[in-house]
Amino acid sequence: MAAFRRRDYVAFGRTFSINIAETIFSAARSRASQIQLLTRFAIVLAILAAWTWPAVANQQQRPVSSQVPRNDSAAAERLASQLTSLSPRVNREEARLLAECAYAAASQLRKQYRMVGPPVFNNFLVHWGIRKRGYCFHWSEDLLVALDALRLTSLELRWGEAHAGKWRENNCIVVTAKGQQFNQGIILDCWRHLGHLHYGPVLSDADPYVENRAYARFVRARSAPKALAVNHPFAFQTRVLAKRKPDN
Repeated sequence: MAAFRRRDYVAFGRTFSINIAETIFSAARSRASQIQLLTRFAIVLAILAAWTWPAVANQQQRPVSSQVPRNDSAAAERLASQLTSLSPRVNREEARLLAECAYAAASQLRKQYRMVGPPVFNNFLVHWGIRKRGYCFHWSEDLLVALDALRLTSLELRWGEAHAGKWRENNCIVVTAKGQQFNQGIILDCWRHLGHLHYGPVLSDADPYVENRAYARFVRARSAPKALAVNHPFAFQTRVLAKRKPDN
């Protein structure tokens, strides 16, 4: 019986030792696998940085050209017609100028931001410092500044936001006739289609847009001469403060 117990204890000890060794080796393999994945991720980031870095210096804000790309001419005419139909008070020439400027601005910003892949991937590039601008609020800020330069009298430019404070937050410019309600306006969104202008009625859009007058005032004040620059922290589609936009 004693001999049997000794053999039993020895077998148990060997099994216990083997289990400990396997656990240690398994943890080591897991750690090595994680290191390997991190290394690969770092290599991918380095390749992306090398590929896109020359564009970072070119992402400074520039005056927007008023020339509409040939492929967008028909779309600009359709947008002008929709803007004119907002109200009998809308000036047709202003509607045409706004539509042309919106498409010209989107085209220039698309080249400046160098959009690639889905919009969320561009958010990733901005987050890691590979791109300077490209979040949805960047598009809307730059578009608002460009359209404000038209000094419209029969149309109003307003800041729209949906899902504020959440990862799905999106921002756009909403155009209404002078004195018209926000939800009767037309959305101008450059972000969702990789820098190609999207427009449509506020009420028929999938996102529940509401107006943020405070942020529109902030963007306009910041774009004025001698305005102070503001840095934006990162979050995928959220707002932190009324006067500060986080990263989309």
